[in-house]
Amino acid sequence: MKHLLAALVLSLSAGAYADDHSFDATEAKIKAAMNAEIRTDSEKERDRNRKPVQTLEFFGLREDMRIVELVPGGGWYTKLLVPAVSEKGQYFGAIGTGRIKDRLAGKPGFEKMNIVAEDAKLWREEGSRFYSLEVGDLGVKDADIVFTFRNYHNFGAEGRAAMNKAAFDTLKPGGIYAVVDHTTRHMEPPTDANRRRVDPVLAIKEILDAGFEFVDYSDLHRRADDELRYEVGVKSVTGNTDRWTFKFRKPE
Repeated sequence: MKHLLAALVLSLSAGAYADDHSFDATEAKIKAAMNAEIRTDSEKERDRNRKPVQTLEFFGLREDMRIVELVPGGGWYTKLLVPAVSEKGQYFGAIGTGRIKDRLAGKPGFEKMNIVAEDAKLWREEGSRFYSLEVGDLGVKDADIVFTFRNYHNFGAEGRAAMNKAAFDTLKPGGIYAVVDHTTRHMEPPTDANRRRVDPVLAIKEILDAGFEFVDYSDLHRRADDELRYEVGVKSVTGNTDRWTFKFRKPE
């Protein structure tokens, strides 16, 4: 609780992370990527719900940054992030990168996509609801932003700690850790209905414990009509889950 109160005080005093660069050029590249042929119709359909331009602006993305995406999955955000920074910055995908490597590596516009930490071990023990993670050095230093979108819920406590440490170690001082995930009720015991959700207060505590400062939050993905009763794949809530959107910083 002490850590949480300190985080909230810091969020009031620090405000959002800002720099002197305009978002306009970055926004133009994101919007161009959103309309690229490499994206499927189903991916484009999710734009309305996921609000990638507003989300990436909130996190402070700029076209000249070195960025890392942890557990990129099928590459929904990868298809936007790589084109946004490929000309003036660098993109690194890390942990669970098999699908983006197979689907995107070497494709037009993705020639500069970097895949790192391919030796990271990601597995789920028999009978476990959560994945375990073993990861060493990502091989990237002084990153400006580390992103992870809707992945935090997939890991047990040790796996989450390993992911948070990897993010901390790869960021430069002052760098941003950008985390989005599906909301569950505070302190609600694990159930089948919340298995792909995570307690936002728990996430704040764990990420603070990893050494980060809490900077800001956004209600971009707040969904008041999500009663937090159902698993996120259930038809009544899929595509409309309440998600917390948190911005952390590595201390300078």
